[in-house]
Amino acid sequence: MRNLEFAEGEKYHIFNRGVDKRTIFHDQNDLDRFFKSMQEFNVVEPIGSIYENRFNKENQLGHSVSKLVDFICYCLNPNHFHFILEQVTEKGIEKFMHRLLGYSKYYNHKYKRSGALFEGSFKAVHIESNEQLLHTSVYVNLNDKVHGLGHGVSKSSWNEYAGLEKKEICKKEIILEQFKNFTDYKEFSQTSLEWIKENKEVAKFLIE
Repeated sequence: MRNLEFAEGEKYHIFNRGVDKRTIFHDQNDLDRFFKSMQEFNVVEPIGSIYENRFNKENQLGHSVSKLVDFICYCLNPNHFHFILEQVTEKGIEKFMHRLLGYSKYYNHKYKRSGALFEGSFKAVHIESNEQLLHTSVYVNLNDKVHGLGHGVSKSSWNEYAGLEKKEICKKEIILEQFKNFTDYKEFSQTSLEWIKENKEVAKFLIE
């Protein structure tokens, strides 16, 4: 699954979960912290910590910032996450994920624990066709419904696709420009969701 080399301009399904299926987002503060990390660590030049970056951002006002990856979709669930990422710079995905999974330090400090939080570094699947991209976007955007999650904190780019999110981080036009409008994509998503839920081999294809 990880025996691949990430290339610029290529898209990948990235995911991981808590070790032993441990909850990694207990409350809204945990979710907000991880989401903030998704934004602030997605830069070519290292920022140090999120705290240090408060001062960096004041000094960088008016300056463009080069990204490591483009987000296409994301979902954050109580014990796991999924992204669709497009690599923008060389080794962008590896650098970004290495920084992002530093969330473990925040988590261990807050919950007074030690040791690994995630199952290894991260899992990755190369998205090789547009059809795979579209169905994976549904799998990620509606992942809470794929797994029937009815509790716990969660967040996905579905609201961003629907135009309901103030803070947008996704390059959603890659998906939405293939449909007449969001309603058209929503109808496709409902059909795809049922297909994914009814066929385990389909879901397996999207993550292996």
